[in-house]
Order: sequence, then C-alpha cells, then structure tokens
Amino acid sequence: ALFATGLPGRMAKAASSPMPLAVIGAGHIGSTVGGLWVKAGHPVMFATRHPEELTSLTASLGPLARAGSVPAALGFGEAVFLAIPYRAMPEFGQNFGPALRGRVVLDAGNAIAARDGASLAAEAEAVGIGRLSARFLPGARLVRAFNTLNYAILAREANRPPPRLAIPIAGDDEQALQVAQTLVRDAGFDPVVVGGLEQARLFQRGGPGYGQAVTADELRRILGLPPA
Repeated sequence: ALFATGLPGRMAKAASSPMPLAVIGAGHIGSTVGGLWVKAGHPVMFATRHPEELTSLTASLGPLARAGSVPAALGFGEAVFLAIPYRAMPEFGQNFGPALRGRVVLDAGNAIAARDGASLAAEAEAVGIGRLSARFLPGARLVRAFNTLNYAILAREANRPPPRLAIPIAGDDEQALQVAQTLVRDAGFDPVVVGGLEQARLFQRGGPGYGQAVTADELRRILGLPPA
C-alpha cells in the first residue's frame, strides 16, 4: 500500500503528533514551510527533479529532513505540500495525478503570467485557481494554502506571540481541511478556513486576501467572514 495515508485515525490524535510529509518543490516556499514542519517535529521528505541538490537544505534542518525523488516522497508522505511553479502543474498532474487520488494535497501555487504563461494565468483568473488545480489533480483532496505571502514573511513571522499571522485555506473536503488546519498551526500560524475551492478565488493573486500579512480576525474582516 505505497500510497496509503492512515489519515482517518490521525484526526483524533493530538495536533503535535508527527506526520510524515512530502514537500514537492524545494524553492523558497517549499523549503521555508517544510522547514517549519521539521522544526515542529514532522518527518519531511523534500522532492525535486534533482534531489541530490538538496543536501545542504536537509543537512541544515537535521535528521527529520530528507530528500528524494517525487515518487519516493509521495510514497513517504501522509499529506503532500505542492510548491512548484504553476506552469509545471499540467505535466505534474499527468505524471503524478493518479498517485494523488484520495490524498490530502496542500497547493501553494500561483499562476503568474510573466513566469507561467499568459494563458495559464488567464485560465486561473477565469476558472478560479482552486478549481483549476483540482482539474489538474482529479480526485485529490485538495486544499489551497500558503500561497498568499512571501517566504521571507513566513520565515520571520512563524510562531510569533499571539495573535499569530493568518494563513487562509480553502477546500471541498472537510477532513483534508482539518489536516491542513493542523499543519498551518504546526508551522506557526493561525488557519482561516475561507470556504470551498471556489472561495480560493478570494485569496488568489489579485484577490482581497492575497498578500495580507494580518491576524486571523483581521483577515476574516477583510474577506467578510463571520468572526471565529
């Protein structure tokens, strides 16, 4: 059962119980958020097309961090964090979409015209990036998360004294949202559930929730959500 998740039994466990995580993409966002999970006690496998280049990253994070191929990481992680350039999503979905069916996947990608192509960015704007990612990864239990803030802000503000920085999340699967909320807290932030994948529009690039380095109460106000 290479891709078994074991997640249902985990929902009753303490938030701090270690969960093996796959971080796909080890750029600024992947290495920063993955590093915060390592510091919280989660075993993390970072994967890129060239895992041999990740030696200094994993060495700096200690024994809970390791590097591997994408298939190895998908076999390792109970949940998957996708931090790849959005232009890579169609090919990633073709290659690995079947392995992600039924899996909890946190997607941090943004479609940026200058980097990812004007047509992909226009499609994300038209369809909503949550729905577009779900199209590329059919059957994945997708949650949009960690796409709104620069990695330097995340690194600096993680685990600050309350009120902590808010991370908006959105997804259609209730259990996946619970897992995502736990992982956001473990990284040192306050999760704000904005709604289903359709509502991920509210914090995609150009949306009112994008780039908001604010508390959970402030973010709910900005997005017109009821107080917690």
